[in-house]
Amino acid sequence: MSNPIYLALDVPQLEASKALLQRVKSHIGGVKLGLEFFCAHGSHGVHEIGHIGLPIFLDLKLHDIPNTVAGAMQAIHMLEPAIVTVHASGGRAMMEDAKAAAADGTKVVGVTMLTSLDERDLARTGVNGKPYDQVMRLADLAHNAGLDGIVCSGQEIKAVHKQWKDGFFVVPGLRPGGKPTGDQKRVVTPRQARDDGASVLVIGRPISRADDPVAAARAIEATL
Repeated sequence: MSNPIYLALDVPQLEASKALLQRVKSHIGGVKLGLEFFCAHGSHGVHEIGHIGLPIFLDLKLHDIPNTVAGAMQAIHMLEPAIVTVHASGGRAMMEDAKAAAADGTKVVGVTMLTSLDERDLARTGVNGKPYDQVMRLADLAHNAGLDGIVCSGQEIKAVHKQWKDGFFVVPGLRPGGKPTGDQKRVVTPRQARDDGASVLVIGRPISRADDPVAAARAIEATL
């Protein structure tokens, strides 16, 4: 992948999203469309973004019984996403069915632990141990289920890459040096994540909310 930066368009405005993408598309490698965008615009919005010509990462974080997730995966074939997410905590059978139902050429990756969560949050859900332990458990489960890779924070990517040499790894929650972390708790810089084995770098607000998004995207690209 020549440019691993995927811009997170986690906003509901379609025309503003298209305008932003047109401005920065020379400095990114793809676009991530999440729940907020998909709930606002559905398949029509995805098609509209697709016309810009960048690979689409459809970040739906599917999590349900295996049959339902497989059906949802089949339903998005027409959108031709490059990457789709499912929750690894949905279990092995769910992940196996999701991968089997995915379109050819679509990478299915398992979300391990959201970057907005830390050890205290994990304990409140009834899971003991550190985020690292949970990510490694779910990474192993996703690997055994036949997924292409996982989503994890930059703090775990080096260990996961060492364990899963040919995996496809998506790292969100990235912040260039000195930028506010917002609601993210487990962050690293884009360069560190890339050096540690990230395949895709998901970056949103540091670009989309910058005073000059083009300059921000170009500056991040220059560090890689």
